[in-house]
Amino acid sequence: MKIVIEGKEIDAKEGISVLDAALEAGIYIPHLCKHPDLEAVGGCRLCSVEVEGIENAVPACKTTVEENMVVKINSEKADKTRKMAMELILATHPADCTGCHKYGKCELQSIYQYMGVGPDKWRKKSRTVQNDESNPLIQHLFTRCIRCGRCIRACRELRGVKVLDYQRTKNGIEVGIDGGKSLEEAGCKFCGACIEVCPTGSIMDAVGIMKEEVSYSDSVVPCRAACPAHTDVPRYLRYIKEGDFAKATAVIREKVPFPETLGSICNHVCEDNCKRNEFGNPISICKLKKAAAESHDDSWKARAYKSKPTDKKVAVIGAGPAGLTAAYFLAKKGHSITVFEENEKAGGQCRYGIPAYRLPDEVIDKETADILEVGVELVTNTRIDDPKELLDKGFDAVLVSVGTHEGSKLPLEGNDLQGVYINSDFLKKVRQGAPVELKERVMVLGGGNVAYDCARTALRLGAKEVHIACLEDINMMTATKDEIEEGKEEGIILHDAHSFLKIVGNEKVEGVELQKVSKFYFDENRKSIIELVEDSNEVIPVDNVIFAVGQRPKGTEKMELELTHGPYIKVNEALETNIKGIFAAGDVVTGTKSVISAIAEGRKSAESIDKYLGGDGDITEKLIDEEKTNSYIGRCAGFSKLERTKTELIDADERKCSFESVEKTLSKERASCEAGRCLQCDLRLNLKQPKLWNEY
Repeated sequence: MKIVIEGKEIDAKEGISVLDAALEAGIYIPHLCKHPDLEAVGGCRLCSVEVEGIENAVPACKTTVEENMVVKINSEKADKTRKMAMELILATHPADCTGCHKYGKCELQSIYQYMGVGPDKWRKKSRTVQNDESNPLIQHLFTRCIRCGRCIRACRELRGVKVLDYQRTKNGIEVGIDGGKSLEEAGCKFCGACIEVCPTGSIMDAVGIMKEEVSYSDSVVPCRAACPAHTDVPRYLRYIKEGDFAKATAVIREKVPFPETLGSICNHVCEDNCKRNEFGNPISICKLKKAAAESHDDSWKARAYKSKPTDKKVAVIGAGPAGLTAAYFLAKKGHSITVFEENEKAGGQCRYGIPAYRLPDEVIDKETADILEVGVELVTNTRIDDPKELLDKGFDAVLVSVGTHEGSKLPLEGNDLQGVYINSDFLKKVRQGAPVELKERVMVLGGGNVAYDCARTALRLGAKEVHIACLEDINMMTATKDEIEEGKEEGIILHDAHSFLKIVGNEKVEGVELQKVSKFYFDENRKSIIELVEDSNEVIPVDNVIFAVGQRPKGTEKMELELTHGPYIKVNEALETNIKGIFAAGDVVTGTKSVISAIAEGRKSAESIDKYLGGDGDITEKLIDEEKTNSYIGRCAGFSKLERTKTELIDADERKCSFESVEKTLSKERASCEAGRCLQCDLRLNLKQPKLWNEY
């Protein structure tokens, strides 16, 4: 129907409000209680307009359009009503905006600027109310509250949690919870909808939650941002909660071709950044990924794309997670891919550097087969020392992703005695089934997960007594808490905060001399500073020593590529080396990091190589349709106190005698329960942002 607003004739949908009709036509009417995702209540009176034929100004948000209606926004009646409403709001509102995190983005500030009402005209009333900072993740600054009710309606209408309401207090009417309970006690799900719809910043994220150095969406959904491959964690957790493992796996595979591998051995930095940590324990994201991937539902393949052949050939040197990931996505872009692997089988450190009790061969074989299925050729038992030769043989681009397979020895006295092993050689021999001479007492030097891999492997080879010694205090060790705890259960003896002085023995290892560390830190030049406790020396009698103090690339000095920091290949932002057509990715560039980091590097190299070969570099893939998320999440009593679902392990005495997998996969029911603990932080990003007047 036709209506006229401020002299402009517009078409308006039947049944909508004058406010909505105006905003849809790009005509601004001041408003606060109305939000794009919420129905208006007409309480703020800031949207007051004059309608021809009606004596007094009326709220535009509650006035339905009629045929040939004539509306004036800036009439004397409307201005007077709006100004009075604004002055009542501002009377108890802080006058200084500069210290507010909403400064420049505040809807209230925008409206009073539009109306020309300045702080000098405010009739101030003192309203000193203490801020509520008692709740994790959310703070409530009552002096900024204008009682628009948007937070209450979002909590009720959008989320169905229904914990917020108006409360009568000694300071007047405030937004709060019945009985003066905390958000945790009331069953709040900390979804953040109240924060998102608040026009003034009265309800805000707790200090430290939002990071200035990252984007808004990354601060809101830190698990997804922390994942090097940016896997959409909240999305696949929702599918797991619903019991739909097939869709969950499809979401994961949009970013990574190794979901079950990651579910077994990922360092899960996503969990370190999960907001659930504020309540005790994060979501068990890694184990949920494993539960979904182990369903082995291949329905995702029906949506997998494969571009037309490009007649471009790419060689990949190294069949680890970085190289295979790059090969997978480049093959899907239509390029002909050949992967050269020095070892008998593909997998890189996943196969030869991680024990079978953590990552069985059959998992690597299955996921490697999925990669080869898209048209990747794998050539094993083939070592490539000179990548340039491959360019000469007709390959259009080469990716070097040889990893870090050479372990390091510390320059300790006795490091060449019989019975000394290096982590990479030791773990590889065991994984290959080669004989390893190991006696009853073993000392592992190092404090990371690899040290625990070596120690727990030694137990499984029959060692009766296994020690780990490291410089770091237990709270500073790089090994995960799970590894430390599981190793302790299996009987591994930890000497944390100890320096290794020498390996004792004549021809063969007889012991390791340790000394307690009082301080261990790095100075401003990243030089390690170690202070020892006097007269704290002791010799631990052992028969074998395994160095687990780091790894480095092997053979890169023969490749005639520019190197940095010793054997690491130097690349630019696009992962190009100094030789045109040769790229490098993964640990050979970054140093030993994690499987998920290597996968992310593989993705990045695939994008760069595709662009180099004339493609668009777009390797994004949609293996499942976007579905509307049910944002009506409802209340759950004791939600914040829900305990993390523990993964069941085989009994320690049983598991330390076998290389069978130590971990039992979560059942569908237990996985659904654990996924239900997710705060679903990403729901906030689905809410629309109101436009300020200067955007119209």
